Amino acid sequence: MIEPLMVSEMGIGTGMGADVVELVTHAGLVVKLVLLLLLFFSVVSWAIIIVKFRVFRAAEKESKSFLDLFWGTRNFSKAYLEAKRLLRSPIAAMFRAGYADVEKIRKDLVPAGASPQPANGEGQRRLSEELASIDRTLKRVAGSEITRLERALTFLATTGNASPFIGLFGTVWGIMDAFRQIGFRGSPSLAIVAPGISEALIATAVGLFAAIPAVVAYNYYLNKMRVMTSQIESFSAEFLNIVERHLKGL
Repeated sequence: MIEPLMVSEMGIGTGMGADVVELVTHAGLVVKLVLLLLLFFSVVSWAIIIVKFRVFRAAEKESKSFLDLFWGTRNFSKAYLEAKRLLRSPIAAMFRAGYADVEKIRKDLVPAGASPQPANGEGQRRLSEELASIDRTLKRVAGSEITRLERALTFLATTGNASPFIGLFGTVWGIMDAFRQIGFRGSPSLAIVAPGISEALIATAVGLFAAIPAVVAYNYYLNKMRVMTSQIESFSAEFLNIVERHLKGL
């Protein structure tokens, strides 16, 4: 007589708790809304992870290709032709903008084949102003490129930080609802408590499922951004030094 009763009670638990689909189906309205929200965070996060992987891979590949050519030739005209082809490299974008400024300045300093600028105080002051202008251009383009690379990464950080708490909210709410049902039925047996708690805990599990990949990807891309930013700053400084020596020779 005892064994059939135990099987019956276990049947209720397994019918509602063994399958994830069953857990979601039998969850309360609030828990379902929490699960939908977490599903949205998870899907968008994975889309960002995939897109950003392609963006960073292309940026790194094209930047390496451009830097190899630039440091190998030191020929601005040849490097500019290559930079026009490499549209996804932040360093190539900086060089295109800087090269355009250098050409404009060079024409202003030595107009129409005139004799070189004399190395007087006025010429030095003007050269300093032109270098400062190029520096501002490089910083503006660098800032724009960094913003482009960082775009949508904050969503990954938000998902990693918020999803576990959203899932925990769904779990707490589900457990509260489960105990409320116990109060209505007046039966504290495990067969009554377990299904409700299982349905509630699925929200925490889904929250962690959404958060963990987002946190890992965010830290990975953050490290990529540090490396890329270091390369940008290094190239900017070296480019300005080369331009300064070039303009002083005019």
